[in-house]
Amino acid sequence: MSDAQHPGRHPARPADPPPDGDRHTGADASRTPDAPRTPDRGTAAALPPGWAETWRAVVATARRTVADGLVTGTSGNVSARVGDTVLVTPSGIPYDRLGPGDLCAVTLDGRPAAGHRVPTSELPLHLAVYRHTDAAAVVHTHAVHATAVSTLVDELPAVHYMAAALGGPVRVAPYARYGTAELAGHVLAALRGRSGCLLRNHGTVVYGRDLEQALDRTAQLEWMCRVWLAAASVPGGRPALLPPGELDAVAERLRGYGQPPTA
Repeated sequence: MSDAQHPGRHPARPADPPPDGDRHTGADASRTPDAPRTPDRGTAAALPPGWAETWRAVVATARRTVADGLVTGTSGNVSARVGDTVLVTPSGIPYDRLGPGDLCAVTLDGRPAAGHRVPTSELPLHLAVYRHTDAAAVVHTHAVHATAVSTLVDELPAVHYMAAALGGPVRVAPYARYGTAELAGHVLAALRGRSGCLLRNHGTVVYGRDLEQALDRTAQLEWMCRVWLAAASVPGGRPALLPPGELDAVAERLRGYGQPPTA
């Protein structure tokens, strides 16, 4: 769900949040925006090792989602895991305005770890993915073609071999209101054996070993959705699909894709 309630402002907390706003309930979050927060540790000198660099990468990735047309405003969110802490984009702040002092960090159970900003309303979703997968980075978008596909099918068919990079045909998680434990649960079910899924009438969730891989997989998913929509829109046409065995073979080959590591 969009965190940009007032894209023209730069508040410490989002003004006029939606009815369920950024309040997190259930197992995936243990606080509300009014819960006591730890002192701001947003200066580089006070941050644990790796946090400042990871935060810069989170911000850069969030800005890429806008530049690449995967989100509008701040309608998605990005996070990365450092040990048992998650650095995540805050609610309601345009990505081009984020700086070192806007760092937002929480523990895996949702407790504030650093910063004074309120985390994205989709924090329960991010934390659920980290607790139940080997994800090191999560990207959530409202990409146009992927969102359109989410309204039409229960699974994006294997129209291209790059489906193998996500684990196979991409499932669509049932609709649930944004920011809820219910949505997080649906996402986890859709992600079984997959590294990405669609959210019904909502968007995408993709994870990876780092932010670069999570963003690349997100772009691949949006592209495959665009291909399927184009093929399925031809009158009388029926897109040809790849068999599971071919996807398995491609997945094996992708494991050795790219340049070998340098000494």
